[in-house]
Amino acid sequence: MPDSALADVLLARLADVYPAAGNPFRAQETTAYMKGVAPFLGLRTPERRALSRTVLDGTPRPDERDCAAVALRCFALPEREYHYFAVDYLRRHVRHCSSGFLPVARRLVTTVSWWDTVDHLAAHVVGGLVAADPALAARMDEWIGDEDPWVARTALLHQLRFKEDTDADRLFAYCLRRAPDKDFFLRKAIGWSLREYAKTSPAEVRAFVAAHGGELSPLSVREATKHL
Repeated sequence: MPDSALADVLLARLADVYPAAGNPFRAQETTAYMKGVAPFLGLRTPERRALSRTVLDGTPRPDERDCAAVALRCFALPEREYHYFAVDYLRRHVRHCSSGFLPVARRLVTTVSWWDTVDHLAAHVVGGLVAADPALAARMDEWIGDEDPWVARTALLHQLRFKEDTDADRLFAYCLRRAPDKDFFLRKAIGWSLREYAKTSPAEVRAFVAAHGGELSPLSVREATKHL
């Protein structure tokens, strides 16, 4: 866990304002809705983000060490709202992180893994790192074959925001690589990644599904072609 005076300040402020605003009844409801992946304080998203603005008020721009410290310390806390704070913080500041931040991102992806944090980390943090340093695409080639389905899902989704910069060959290869998987979240991610790229290049996605639809699950095909 890196030392960071900024992380010390932010975590202390979070500990003051987040629990005090929690709602135990809402926390119980949200924990059940999220399948018990983590306990919740019971903060609605608009409330949480308003509190986060007060936590961040007057603090300086972080460097990479600060980002790592804030994220890792937040994810070490049990309540899910702290994890959300970390994800929002990284989304805002990932441009200040180098390719060396990727191992931290992987650590977060594999910590209390569920779609609510993994998908944002994939599209905004890991995707941002790869966009800034295309050499990291080779690491995504490793992640797509990972035994941890959340790591593989991250590889599938990291190009969600790339639009015309999407490496279509890589995207299609990833989809075929994980097509035999029975995991719901991988099948959903295959369809989602194709559907998103179809907004930029519908003809390519249509041709890919026409050629390989028999290899993809019905869920993946349905998601991929939803808006075609």
